[in-house]
Amino acid sequence: MSQHDWLEKDFYKILGVSDDAEDKEITKAYRKLARTYHPDANPDDKKAEDKFKEVSEAYDVLSDGERRREYDEIRKYGPAAGMFGGGFGGGARGGDPQGGGFGFDTSNLSDILGDLFGAGRRSAPGTGPRRGDDLEAELNLSFGDAVNGVTTSVHLTSDAACSTCSGSGAAPGSQPEVCSQCHGRGVLDDDQGFFSLSQPCPRCQGRGRVVTNPCSTCRGSGIDRKPRQVKVRIPPGVKDGQRIRLKGRGAPGRNGGPAGDLYVIVKVGAHSVFGRSGNNLTIDVPITFAEAALGANVKVPTLDGATVTLKIPPATPTGKTFRVRGRGVSTTKGTGDLLVTVVVDVPTELTDEQRAAVEALAAAMPKSPRDRLTGAAS
Repeated sequence: MSQHDWLEKDFYKILGVSDDAEDKEITKAYRKLARTYHPDANPDDKKAEDKFKEVSEAYDVLSDGERRREYDEIRKYGPAAGMFGGGFGGGARGGDPQGGGFGFDTSNLSDILGDLFGAGRRSAPGTGPRRGDDLEAELNLSFGDAVNGVTTSVHLTSDAACSTCSGSGAAPGSQPEVCSQCHGRGVLDDDQGFFSLSQPCPRCQGRGRVVTNPCSTCRGSGIDRKPRQVKVRIPPGVKDGQRIRLKGRGAPGRNGGPAGDLYVIVKVGAHSVFGRSGNNLTIDVPITFAEAALGANVKVPTLDGATVTLKIPPATPTGKTFRVRGRGVSTTKGTGDLLVTVVVDVPTELTDEQRAAVEALAAAMPKSPRDRLTGAAS
């Protein structure tokens, strides 16, 4: 992030702390917000994802003492923070011994320009440890495994630390040497009067180390692209499309930096009998006309293989849904219910005896259920 961007963002407000908040208070506020807006807790929620990034960005600056000091100065004085030590006509400074003209303090000008141009004695861009990239992988689960939870593995092909040299880039039995040009700093300084510029060392490309005897497997990069398996524990109740974060299982870091994270995207298959609505399981159960009209006790299957007995009251219409408490999906936040929808089954074929019985029923019930529609239309 550039210093210009710092002018437009109030990191203290984003974290909900005061400008003079202590480090412990900043960390506590960040952890609370991170738990609230973390992608794992808000799958497919773009606003929560953006808020999580904003909170993380604020914490990255305010948790670093040096960056926080720079941020505070930039917010107070603007991009040229501290440049005019005495302001305009502020006393005997610079070239006017009488203190009445256009004078300013040049004693710290090299530090000021170093801040403004990102130079000074800092590491140049691309040098030093760098965190590895985050990766994504899809995992297909059966309906039952998603509900009950499972420990399994995901298969992916990605960059990984070379197994031959353990990521050092040097052949077994040897080690990278300290760069003789930058003496391990990774940067070279070029003094320009008031300030000095830094650039990556051309000999070691900013690493500070040189591999003189490269590994034959990774050719000195320390990175090898290969297929790998990563074990993942899927918690009970995972939903289709949910992202599960595996910290440190992503791409390896560079120059000694930490590895990125692996995000496993869960794809849940359909079930032949059950459906799902949030943490509730759903099922359609066919019943006969006689059971709907007269009432009955009907056995209903559950996902774990057991059955429950559902009491159907007389005169139950097709499509009515009954709730069986506590027989749905169990998660850390609670257990859902089993929603049973009864559907009156209409036979497609009738025996002579059945047809005679239906005809007798029709004769015994001469009133049409459509009679009420005539009155509504008039």
